[in-house]
Formats: sequence, structure tokens, C-alpha cells
Amino acid sequence: MFALIGGKVLTMRGEPIDNAKVLIKDGKILAVGRNIEVPDGFHTIDVTGKIVTPGIIDAHTHLGVYGEAMAWAGEDANEKSEPVTPGMHTLDAINPADIGLAEAYHGGITTVMIAPGSANPIGGQCVIAKTKKKTTADDMIIRKHAGLKIAFGENPRRCFGAEQKKAPITRMATANIIRETFYKAEQYMKKQGKKDFQFNLGLEAVVRVLRKEMPLRAHAHRADDIVTAIRIAKEFGVDIIIEHATESYLVADVLAREDVPAILGPTLTTRSKLELKDKSMAAPAILHQQGVRFAMMSDHPVIPSCFLPVYAGLATRYGLPEEQGLKMITSEAAKILGLGNQLGSIAPGLDADLVVWSGHPFHLASRPELVIVDGVAEQANN
Repeated sequence: MFALIGGKVLTMRGEPIDNAKVLIKDGKILAVGRNIEVPDGFHTIDVTGKIVTPGIIDAHTHLGVYGEAMAWAGEDANEKSEPVTPGMHTLDAINPADIGLAEAYHGGITTVMIAPGSANPIGGQCVIAKTKKKTTADDMIIRKHAGLKIAFGENPRRCFGAEQKKAPITRMATANIIRETFYKAEQYMKKQGKKDFQFNLGLEAVVRVLRKEMPLRAHAHRADDIVTAIRIAKEFGVDIIIEHATESYLVADVLAREDVPAILGPTLTTRSKLELKDKSMAAPAILHQQGVRFAMMSDHPVIPSCFLPVYAGLATRYGLPEEQGLKMITSEAAKILGLGNQLGSIAPGLDADLVVWSGHPFHLASRPELVIVDGVAEQANN
């Protein structure tokens, strides 16, 4: 049991609170405010002059499945043997000793979504994890079935069409493969409980999506690929999140009308392939203006997860309001990940995941000084 006292608290649920207290007990936030009493038995930590935020959330990474400094030996994100591999699960590939996970934690990134890569039209299942190192990856997971990764555009066509000379060669084939798999899963559901039913691990994952137990997470950069992903999701009545969403600003009206959230990024990259040629740093501001629900990602290891606040801060240079920029990597990210009642804000009853910063996290000179996950505080090593 302890209390942070004296800092400026950015709760993400209203105005900042100056000279505030945050009470933490049993891994949860007990209370937050300026005029609350610190109960007997609480240890106090003076954070006067510091900024306190919720733990930062990176809503799309490949941490632990693309191990840093391991080259080929650490690349476990893409199972390229077949174009459809929904039974694959990132949990089975996460290395909790990945350097990137440790750096993310010490950078104030307390929760991450870890996804398979985008080689396959249907690549496997995602997880949500906390970055504080545990003995096993299982102990870090807070949502085991966090989405089914599908991919549109250049990557599946290159990995299978260009490199293996088999489908998908075109965007039409990518869409067809995804549709066929979902049709098979619908038929599979109808047979469940009958004598001729045969268990299929991959189709079980697709059924989770059909039952809305987890969303589709659709890798899509180009505007037309984004619209195709939404079209397929509507055909099967499933939830979908657009990942990367590079040209989402060109179809922001569609995303807003269909209430489809996006996880935008990585923004701090060059236009390394054709479908990134219309990348715009103004995209976050445009999505916000159009009423699209969105968060921001690092896509680690494409760019390091530990600097996610810097990427979000850059969006404010191009018109995104500062408060909204911070929400993209805290409260809005939590809501899009389906964890808004657990993470992303500083409020009673939520997980005690917080970061004490030397200054505002968008300022380049600011750094995390104290990282708190599940009520356990540790000095940041940066």
C-alpha cells in the first residue's frame, strides 16, 4: 500500500489534477484527488514537480516474437508454410526475455498487444500482455484471445505470390482466401455437436471471431484495402479493427460511419514500399476531426516501442490536440483493445499501472522515473 503525493496527475478522465494524491492498494487504484486523506499504514512517495500518467499502451507490436539482436533465430512472427494459419498463437512464440520488452517497460510502456506478422492472409491469434517481466509469457498475458490477424495488400502477395508462386497472387485472391475460410468456419459451427463433427484447431479460432469473442485485426495500409477489410467484416457480421491504417485519413468518413476503429502507424518511418507512398503525419489530426476512434502503434521492431510517446507527441505538431494525443496511447488504446474498464486511466478500481515522468511525456527531454505495474513500483532504468 502506498501513495504518490504532490504530482500533476493526468487521469485521462477529466482535467489534470495538480498537487494530487494517488492511493494504491492490492494492485489497484484506490483513490485519486487533491483533498483525499492518506490512510494509516500507507507508504508515501513524493512526486512533487513530476507528471503522473496511466501506463502507456502500445496497441500493436511484435514484441517477444521478433527478438531484438537475435537475427533469424528470433523471428517467430510469420508462419509462411501456408497462407491460412489461424490456429497459430503468438503466446507460443513470445520470449519474455526479449530485450525489446524490457526496454518498453522501462520506457513507460506497461501494456502491449502482440500480433503475428502480416505474411499470411490469415496469420494467427494475438495476445495482450503487460511488459513487466515474469518467469513465463503466460504470466504476462492479460488477454489470451485478443484478435485474429488477417492481412491485405502487398505483404501476402509478396510472401506467397512473388516468393512461393502460389495464391494469393492478387488482392482478389487474398480477399477470396479470407472469405472461404470464414465460410468454412460457418459450416463448421453448424456441425458442432453432430456425429460427423471433426475438430479443427484453426477453424476454432475463426469461430471465436464469428461469435464475437475476439475481433479481426486487419493489416491494411491502402484505402481500398481498408474498405475491402470492412466489407468482408460486414458480410460475416464480425468485429474488426484496422491495423496500420496508413491511408485511413482518405476514408475517414467510412471508418466513422461504420464505427470501425483504427490503430495507426508506425508513423516515424520512411515510405519504404509502394503502399506507404501517401503516408501523412497529419493523419491522426484528420481522423480526430472526422470522429474516428483510433490509437497509435509502434509496430515494434519496425520502430522501438519504448519511444511511443515521442511518436504520439509528433502528431501534435501536425494538428492533433495534446490531450487527444495522450489518449491515443492510454485511454483510447485501452478502449479499442476492449480493456477500458481495466486500463488506460487513473481512476478507482482500475489496475494500478502508472508512470511518473520527469516532465510531460511528449517533451523530448522527459523520461520515466518510476514505472508501476499492478501496484508494484520500480525505478525506470533509462
